[in-house]
Order: sequence, then C-alpha cells, then structure tokens
Amino acid sequence: MANIKSSKKRILVNETKAARNRAVKSKVKTMIKKVDAAVVAGDKELAKTSLNEAIVEINKACSKGVYHKNNVARKVSRLTKAVNSIA
Repeated sequence: MANIKSSKKRILVNETKAARNRAVKSKVKTMIKKVDAAVVAGDKELAKTSLNEAIVEINKACSKGVYHKNNVARKVSRLTKAVNSIA
C-alpha cells in the first residue's frame, strides 16, 4: 500500500475509472451480442434496430476514451456487414 497521499488518491481514482470502463465495455459487449443474436435468428428488423442502438453505445464508449477510434470503426463495420448479409 502506498504511503504518499497523492499516490493513495491515484489508486482510488484509478479504481473508479476502471470500474466505469468495465461497465461501458460490458454494455457494448451486450449490445453486440443482441445484434449477433438477431442476425443468427434472421430477423432483419430487429437486427437493424439493435445495430443502431449498438452503434450509439459504441460511439459513446469511443468518446469517453474507453475504445480507440479504429477499434470502434472495426466493431461498427463488422456489425453492419453482418446485418447487411441477412437476405
């Protein structure tokens, strides 16, 4: 355990930020799973609405600094490609 006051504070702040990042990543993963489930089920309407919700959450995660912009672009691209593949 740290002895210096500033390093104790850094530990607390880092725990808080890590918890927020974990929550945001979890929400993004859940949204991606919803889109994937709709694609597997072949439900085009549900897939499109889920895709829009997922894109919003992924972009929020990017703006908060949880994901890098290229990672976000890749995730959105893969989801969009999957939804567009439904006949």
